[in-house]
Amino acid sequence: MSRFLLIGPPGAGKGTQAALLAQSFSIPAISTGDIFRANVKAETELGLAAKAFMDRGEYVPDSLTNDLVRDRLSQGDAKSGFLLDGYPRTSEQVAELDSMLEAAATKLDAVVLINADTEELVRRLANRAIEQGRTDDTEDVIRRRQEVYAEQTAPLIAVYSGRGLVVEIDGIGAVAEVTARILEALAERGISA
Repeated sequence: MSRFLLIGPPGAGKGTQAALLAQSFSIPAISTGDIFRANVKAETELGLAAKAFMDRGEYVPDSLTNDLVRDRLSQGDAKSGFLLDGYPRTSEQVAELDSMLEAAATKLDAVVLINADTEELVRRLANRAIEQGRTDDTEDVIRRRQEVYAEQTAPLIAVYSGRGLVVEIDGIGAVAEVTARILEALAERGISA
């Protein structure tokens, strides 16, 4: 049973690595961004509420996000472990996740921090926007998302470092190289797929 968080700035490769790690550990990758985008596409009530925030590069409010994650973690496939990508993003969400884990009598095994240079991230996201036709990835929105990450999410690294959970990884390089770095760092902590 493995329970991980992936943290890193937008464009650092969290989604790609989440899918690969989830497959390696046979656990679900739970991406709040993917769930929000699916709701936006389906024009659900949650999706419409989230879209206004996403289009400005802002985080969706904690109340909406917490409810979504609580529901997802209660599903059967997450009982034996999970990998969270994009949650928590604020100190309030950390407290909420702590509460969810405590209620389930479990804890996190590691927080994987994927780092990358800001200009490289802006370039990656701009290319992705072109390739995938993502309207939420204009250069202004990309830069704003980087700022929001620095203001609201980066401080969480200190919280999880204080708990001895952070595994820091260089996110620049081929996908397979980054995955190998993550697996090696986790194995050094006694966490193997």
